[in-house]
Amino acid sequence: MKALVTGASSGIGRDMARELDKKGYDLVLVSRDKEKLEEVKNSLKGKNIQIIVMDLANSENCKNLYETVKDIDVLINNAGFGVFGNFTQTDLEKELNLINTNITAVHILTKLYLKDMVKKNSGHILNVASIAGFMPGPLMESYYASKAYVVRLSEGIRAELQKAKSKVKISLLCPGPVNTNFNNVAGVKFNLYSLSSEKVAKYAIDKMLKNKFMIVPGIGIKILRVLSKISPNNITAKMVYLMQERKR
Repeated sequence: MKALVTGASSGIGRDMARELDKKGYDLVLVSRDKEKLEEVKNSLKGKNIQIIVMDLANSENCKNLYETVKDIDVLINNAGFGVFGNFTQTDLEKELNLINTNITAVHILTKLYLKDMVKKNSGHILNVASIAGFMPGPLMESYYASKAYVVRLSEGIRAELQKAKSKVKISLLCPGPVNTNFNNVAGVKFNLYSLSSEKVAKYAIDKMLKNKFMIVPGIGIKILRVLSKISPNNITAKMVYLMQERKR
């Protein structure tokens, strides 16, 4: 069994790779950071571990990755980052990189690998979204919107697979705050309780392998998801703004 994990050099991606390694998967680990990828590889027990240094914000790189790595059983689209600040003041180029990484790369890799999985009628895709994908996100609009795309894309694919009675499965990981390098990249400080990336990774892999679609770690985040469904968007946006403002 072979799994490809993007954003595998740190945080949830690294820890999901470790969980899959424990279960005997051959691994393909993708990230921009060669040094950290080497550290992750050296920490694993498996012998068949390949690292690929690549920036998935470039769509051609995503296509090249697919051409390079074939016949996988599990795809984990984890690479992504956030940008914090007032929309009129945040850096446009950084936001475009966010869109290319969080949306375009996920779309391309999901589409290319899913077509192969459907042909052989087996395989599993785990797309990493966020609880942010269920609500408006003032001060982090681009990130929230990108995760909403991942949520809706995955929900639609799931319905198509079910209609076709396919054995291919898709899962959606929607965590809340997690103690990773995400905060440093986005330039924020969370005041909410953060789960460890190790705990989230173990929970995610266990649920994915049980064919769970919606994976929401932590009782507090499960409650928040329910509240996001029943609260009017304008009220939710005001509440999110207050929470985001505290991160400055």
